[in-house]
Amino acid sequence: MINLGKDIKADTDAYIDDAKSRAVLICGKRGSGKSYTLGVIFEELIEANNTLLIILDPMGIYHPMSLANHEQERELWAWGLSPKGMPVHLLVPGDPEQRYGGREVIAELERREISIRPLRINPSDLSPDAWCGLFDLSISDVMGIALYRAVQNLARKHKENFFLSDMMQAVELDGRVQDRTREALLNRLEMAVDWNLFSERYQEIWEVFDQRAVNIVDLSVLDPGQYGLRSLVVDVLARDIFRRRTIARRKEELGLVGDLPRVWVAIDEAHQFVPSGKATLAKEILIRWVKEGRQPGLSLVVASQQPSAIDSEVLSQCDVIIAQKLTNGEDIAALNKLSQDYMGGELKTYIRNLNRRGQAVVVDDEQESVRMVQVRPRRSRHGGGEAQG
Repeated sequence: MINLGKDIKADTDAYIDDAKSRAVLICGKRGSGKSYTLGVIFEELIEANNTLLIILDPMGIYHPMSLANHEQERELWAWGLSPKGMPVHLLVPGDPEQRYGGREVIAELERREISIRPLRINPSDLSPDAWCGLFDLSISDVMGIALYRAVQNLARKHKENFFLSDMMQAVELDGRVQDRTREALLNRLEMAVDWNLFSERYQEIWEVFDQRAVNIVDLSVLDPGQYGLRSLVVDVLARDIFRRRTIARRKEELGLVGDLPRVWVAIDEAHQFVPSGKATLAKEILIRWVKEGRQPGLSLVVASQQPSAIDSEVLSQCDVIIAQKLTNGEDIAALNKLSQDYMGGELKTYIRNLNRRGQAVVVDDEQESVRMVQVRPRRSRHGGGEAQG
């Protein structure tokens, strides 16, 4: 059970049942405690057994979880808790030293007992459609057709393992491609080499994670607008985990041991990856995750300052809503659409009754309950700004 804090009215502990897979929405305006609350949930989950924990972090604010929260020591004591750092495994897309601008940052992170590992993407893990989408190419255009054909042929020939050098060679040797198209396509593939994101040897993606720690994928090192590289990383990770966890679940049902445990993934600033009315490389798999993830044991937490900017297919599938202070009319209206009969009133009414930072309306469809909750203080340090009181 996840101990989120105190039910303000009943003065009892407020729990979220994590025995089954959950889809959780955390929302609130800037400074309301949204990222802080996400950290509380993962502090609770790290105590659970046989669960892989992953935070997809587009702001670079979660690695301070490795440090104890001595700043709120008195508040923690009042809750019967004490400061405690969490084990953190930091995954950096590309070369960590290059992304962080030198060895100095790496040394300081390691001094804080954070393990750091580069995260690289296998070119062969992207479908032909994903490669075309990465370069914003249509499969009906000559360049898109050439790239699609190259990736498709390599996948058939090599089954699993091919790399950027193989893709460039396939384009060069394709006699159906005109010189001008070939040169333009090779220039894009050279650019992909310069991103320093793709692997030069095949590596099982899931093997980079540490089940004993909170795995934090630092997406902040990637430009949010550059060819959708953040969404690319999320897409590849989500697809690989979904596939492997589905296989593991099938083995478990037969009494066999699966290779991958239950998984909880959290995405902060989730509107970047599942936006309303727009496509991203990661959107399709994340919608599938919230719709079909329960059976294979996949839980998802989406957090955002702008719930109205998240696709309605994701919002409607969330069975836990943690709504903190909101003032934007569009955001309140988007959440209010999720009101249920058992609430005894509209969700917007509860939100307007929130009085202070750290308070939240918690709606749990499993229990058919709605509660006003004071989120407990963090045991580990919060990196998203001023700590809540």
